[in-house]
Amino acid sequence: MAQAQPRMPIESGVPDHFQYMHPALRRNYGMWAWHDRPRPGVLHHVSETGEEVWTVRAGTQRQLDVDTVRKLCDIADEFADGHMRFTIRSNVEFTVTDESKVEPLIERLQAEGFPVGGTGPSVSMISHTQGWLHCDIPGTDASGVVKAMMDELYEEFVNERMPNRVKITTSCCQINCGGQGDIAINVQHTKPPRINHDLVADVCERPAVVARCPVAAIRPALVNGKPSLEIDERKCVCCGACYPPCPPMQINDAEHTKLAIWVGGKFSNARSRPSFHKLVAAGIPNNPPRWPEATAIVKRILRAYQQDARDFERIGEWIERIGWPRFFELTGLPFTRYHIDNWRGARASLNASTHLRF
Repeated sequence: MAQAQPRMPIESGVPDHFQYMHPALRRNYGMWAWHDRPRPGVLHHVSETGEEVWTVRAGTQRQLDVDTVRKLCDIADEFADGHMRFTIRSNVEFTVTDESKVEPLIERLQAEGFPVGGTGPSVSMISHTQGWLHCDIPGTDASGVVKAMMDELYEEFVNERMPNRVKITTSCCQINCGGQGDIAINVQHTKPPRINHDLVADVCERPAVVARCPVAAIRPALVNGKPSLEIDERKCVCCGACYPPCPPMQINDAEHTKLAIWVGGKFSNARSRPSFHKLVAAGIPNNPPRWPEATAIVKRILRAYQQDARDFERIGEWIERIGWPRFFELTGLPFTRYHIDNWRGARASLNASTHLRF
């Protein structure tokens, strides 16, 4: 039988998601009447046509090997008509049209090591950047931090006992690919790169390195008679963006590369406008493989939020209500001069909201 002609690649935008949807979701697209959560990790949707679907959500280890993917596909074939999807936070979801399959599916996932949860007011899987496995710039292993931290937060994933959903992100460098989060764990380089001037001319394309710097802190230089680069340390923000195009500009350092924790970030417009997260802890040891110091601070913040916040308040909204002094008092975190936000750039004009303005 002749093979079907492959489709032409789409050069922009996202691919057509309807081709991957469960048939029940395609049939009822735009016609859902109501939904509820029968238990943590399970969503139940009812269509205007009367058709019902149950979505079972489970956590994964994010970096998936082939055997794990095949195992998930076998589960989808058995319980979900061969359909599954991954969420933006690396949870896996199975759509079931027969209620009698929900409990067996949950039991199978748990038996295979995939915890069911992450819905409603819980701590969902931590979204993160690639870390040491794929990225050429990381100061830490974001995926390793996630594994160590979610081992400690397992009970908050499988239960819904937070005031509202908690989204945690990790970023393995200060460019912060992880994005805004209720709690964010980011790398904090504390010194400019060290330059091996003997290698720059042979390894680096200097114009590309100069263009890569977001604050124009790098410029060409002649060192010991060889073409090289120099850094204006008064401008350098220690982001590490210069390292990928020029490895001789080494910024990672066992002593000076730390972790920092930020809180209060939010993408959505629900109840309040989107907000940037803000620094609350700095200089935390970048201590693989378990990162106990960073995990302990995150657990302390979650405990204070769980005990003091009102229902439906996100972490940023809780802090806005009680004030920053009370936040530091409840969490027991030290307040230093480095926490003072004295950046005034575009303060009056920066639009952090997606609301329309006229």
